[in-house]
Amino acid sequence: MKRHANRTYLFTPATHPRRVEKAFNLDADAVILDLEDAVAITEKVAAREKVNEFLNVPRKPAAYVRVNAYDTEFCHGDIQAITSQNLDGIVLPKLETVAELKSIDWLLSNLERECGMAAGSVDLMPIIETAKGAVNLRKIVAAGSRIRRISFGAGDYTRDLGMEWSLGEEELLAIRSEVVIASRYGDLEPPIDTVFIQIKQHEAFHASCTLVRGLGFQGKFCIHPDQVPVANDVFTPTQDDVAWSEKIVAAFVEAENQGVASIQVDGYFVDYPIVEKARRTINTARLLAEIGT
Repeated sequence: MKRHANRTYLFTPATHPRRVEKAFNLDADAVILDLEDAVAITEKVAAREKVNEFLNVPRKPAAYVRVNAYDTEFCHGDIQAITSQNLDGIVLPKLETVAELKSIDWLLSNLERECGMAAGSVDLMPIIETAKGAVNLRKIVAAGSRIRRISFGAGDYTRDLGMEWSLGEEELLAIRSEVVIASRYGDLEPPIDTVFIQIKQHEAFHASCTLVRGLGFQGKFCIHPDQVPVANDVFTPTQDDVAWSEKIVAAFVEAENQGVASIQVDGYFVDYPIVEKARRTINTARLLAEIGT
């Protein structure tokens, strides 16, 4: 699996070569070749071969594929057709139960073995986007599977619950908070947030990214190239963020060596939780520097 950051995951239809080529040349951390919502039912089977062609192309971002949902006739065939050394990960929509997760995990493990790949090579990132998935979320994250992080999808979630998906997204606060809490409960990475469908509302998109970063998400699904640099910027620690974090850690280490575990740094109270957050910021910046983003 390609080592990459998780700030931006850009969706692109698997049936549009020009869009795929453009996506692979943008600064998204990962590109998601879509076999689900962006592909007509009559084209779904044929689109698998196109995905494999795209996976063979040299690229900077990681390559994921969103397969069709578990309860469709296409899911098994999608996964079987696309699993190879060239695949970085699978995005699994509408995951609802531990049984579904275990089934997909088992299938991937067998396919990896048949392809001569190490166990767990293919990243599996589920999307929580139904009420049933939300209710079962804490069981899902604690199931001991290959998943490293989960994601949230507001389109199907608001449809499933009959909610209005507003520009300000206030109605999503509860489920977003639960996705973050469940991720921590399951000892997973911070999650990835939903797409933002009002493409022309640039200020609102920036506000959405800023909001979910504050809630504890590490990145965002994107559906338009213009969204990628905005999300990258929001989810990248600034030089000031890193310098402040380094100052906090250095001061705390010095104090800790003297037997003190709570201090003030420029009038800011610092103890172990604050230092842990500062170290996360430093580690994120280091990762981005190492992979050259």
